Amino acid sequence: MASRSGNPNLVLWIAATGLSHGEIARRIAAAAKAQGHRQIAPDATRVRRWIDGERARPPVPALLASVLSETVGHPLTPGDLGWAATGPELDSIQLPLLTEAAAQALAGWTQMDLFVNRRDTLKLALGAPLILAAERMLGGTARALNAKAKGFDADTVTALEEVTTFFTKADASKGGGLYRSAIVAQLAEVARRIQDGVPSSLKRRVFAATADLAALAGWVSHDAARYPVAQRFWSYGIYAAGEAGQRDRGVEIVTRMSHQMIYLGHPRDALGLLGVAAKKAKMPATQALVASQTGRVHAALGDERQAERHLGAADELLADGLGEDVPAWVSYFDPAEHAGARAVSARDLTGLDRGSRAASVHFEDALALRKPGFDRVKVMDRVGLAAALFDEGEVERGAVAAHQALDAAARVDSTLVASRLNTLLDAARRYETAAVDDVRTRARDLTATRPTTIAA
Repeated sequence: MASRSGNPNLVLWIAATGLSHGEIARRIAAAAKAQGHRQIAPDATRVRRWIDGERARPPVPALLASVLSETVGHPLTPGDLGWAATGPELDSIQLPLLTEAAAQALAGWTQMDLFVNRRDTLKLALGAPLILAAERMLGGTARALNAKAKGFDADTVTALEEVTTFFTKADASKGGGLYRSAIVAQLAEVARRIQDGVPSSLKRRVFAATADLAALAGWVSHDAARYPVAQRFWSYGIYAAGEAGQRDRGVEIVTRMSHQMIYLGHPRDALGLLGVAAKKAKMPATQALVASQTGRVHAALGDERQAERHLGAADELLADGLGEDVPAWVSYFDPAEHAGARAVSARDLTGLDRGSRAASVHFEDALALRKPGFDRVKVMDRVGLAAALFDEGEVERGAVAAHQALDAAARVDSTLVASRLNTLLDAARRYETAAVDDVRTRARDLTATRPTTIAA
């Protein structure tokens, strides 16, 4: 198989051209001569060495990308050919727009996550590389090579859809800590099967289900504080959504990436991602989600006017109705979820001595609107409510709400919840009463069992 090659991406794209190694070498030499690089004259042996893993020196990667692009009728970069400028392929969130090569990258990420017990193996993408990767994935069109169709049949796809639905509900209810390894292992199996071939009649279903599974794998990885690998799973989810013809699905996944950026203290990167998402969102539901999240980021930056503008746009979309056929993957965004965004926005603005409405009122709105089955986010709302009440000087009410929140938090396995508990500890710090001391002790005991690095 191509995956045994030192550079599987390159061997796949060369196969797509139908050209011999000698002909590819001749075309590179011609292109180099036309650009004034007379010393560049590779032969078939050199091309085979590149396939085996030898890295060509500039400007050869760009020349080869140009030659192959012209032949296959698809724009390619050196990164698509396995020569990413940022380092090894696994260290980038950029995926090659080739079905098998993208699946190979996904398989590498899952294997690294499951079998390499280090959290610093992959780097977190930030700034321009992150924004440009999201923009390219949302706008790209993949090219399939594999003519075989041995990876999936209708029953297999149905089973994949059903297990993904089960994991999604379990995560929303209890947190993904117990299921994360199983979800990632399932994603690894999907990557293997995609490389074996996807029947054209099942392509949309296969990649739609894969997008759902990759989005979930990213979310539970983020919830387990495995942030770089979460980015990679999300990037494949965006790619798979494009293969399924569900561009708005990719938009929803980009909002998850933006949530992570807020959580890790990079609100400008979150805004960059949301700017990309806003250009691509076509459905009212995803437009409302992007607007709500954008308002939340502006609040984190202390810009009350922009926060209200975007949050208000989400209000209007929700008031108009999001349509009867809202897909399951975005159905969680409803008035309750938006109330939660308004709550944390009010909390952030209050912390900066801005904002006009008490955060506790928004948290109460969110709790009143939450549907059954979303236990984790309800716990976060409860913790947020208790912290807001402390911030607002409602010490007795805050202590009661805090104990209710802690009772619920003990039943959920989530570092996101543990992070939110840090905001509760901060809010309770100025009060010295027996009830608040009890809250502090319980919160510290609980966060000690689920260590995390940052408040959210």
